[in-house]
Amino acid sequence: MEQKTQVPTLYDWVGGQATLEKLTEVFYDKVLKDELLYPVFKNMASDHSRHVAHFIGEVFGGPKVYTENDNGTHAIMVAHHLGKMLTETQRKRWIALLLESADEIGLADDPEFRSALVGYLEWGSRIAVINSTTTDNPIDEHAPMPKWGWGEPGGPYQP
Repeated sequence: MEQKTQVPTLYDWVGGQATLEKLTEVFYDKVLKDELLYPVFKNMASDHSRHVAHFIGEVFGGPKVYTENDNGTHAIMVAHHLGKMLTETQRKRWIALLLESADEIGLADDPEFRSALVGYLEWGSRIAVINSTTTDNPIDEHAPMPKWGWGEPGGPYQP
């Protein structure tokens, strides 16, 4: 009888909350030094990077720190982008800096994880740009948090 291996969540695979907090800390340090993104983030709260790490952690299958400890919801995260009028150039820079930060801190770089990460960043950043052109939140306050997984074929790279 073939034994099935348990597929880890993206949260576990990435290294948990401490790794995500390091990622967002390094990333937002870069953002605040970037002339294209600085105007968008110059007034962010001092704990912004930690809240984003909590959000990503929850989306990646980790504990509900964002919703239970930070009192966040998907609608609240979307609300942060409303009316910001984000551009495609800013979106691309945001992704580039995040992936640069991932490499800098030694985030898992296997193909399946990076595919899932890039897929999530593309999806989320494009939604942020769309929502930034309106002041009406399209997400109901009771909408569930998004969940992101491995995609296909599913699970980490197994050579």
